[in-house]
Amino acid sequence: MTDDARFEDGAAAPLNLGALDAADLGVISALAQDAVFPITEMTWRRSDRRFALLLNRFRWEEKTPGAERVQSVLAIDCVLGVASQGVDRRDSDFVLSLLSIAFEPGEDAGGVVMLTLAGDGAIRLEVEALDVSLRDVTRPYKAPSGRTPDHPDLPEPPSSA
Repeated sequence: MTDDARFEDGAAAPLNLGALDAADLGVISALAQDAVFPITEMTWRRSDRRFALLLNRFRWEEKTPGAERVQSVLAIDCVLGVASQGVDRRDSDFVLSLLSIAFEPGEDAGGVVMLTLAGDGAIRLEVEALDVSLRDVTRPYKAPSGRTPDHPDLPEPPSSA
């Protein structure tokens, strides 16, 4: 005899994804789109060659009513150097919004991971190899705005139908 299903069994599991190539990074980029984070939640540990962000990620993968976010760690390993544009680290109250993550291949397995931010900001990470992870670290919570992020100035994505 089997046990009846429980309500908790239907809950979505936290994300824990890795990207070692540009196609995988595209999935992580889509899931991290419109994540917001205070500038104070960005760190580069040079000795560990790791750059990480604690994001408040919109849960694009859930089609449930009501907008939800979850805190996630976006970690980029094998980082050789970090540069930014339009990011003032002195303003500790500043909140950034992540639009996309892309990989520009260089020589061998290395290249550049580019984090594009709203408002013409960007973070450029020179990497020895592409090694990116996205892991949810809290339970989902109702988005404070109560709304799904919207980009009316961008074209609609193509339909899969």
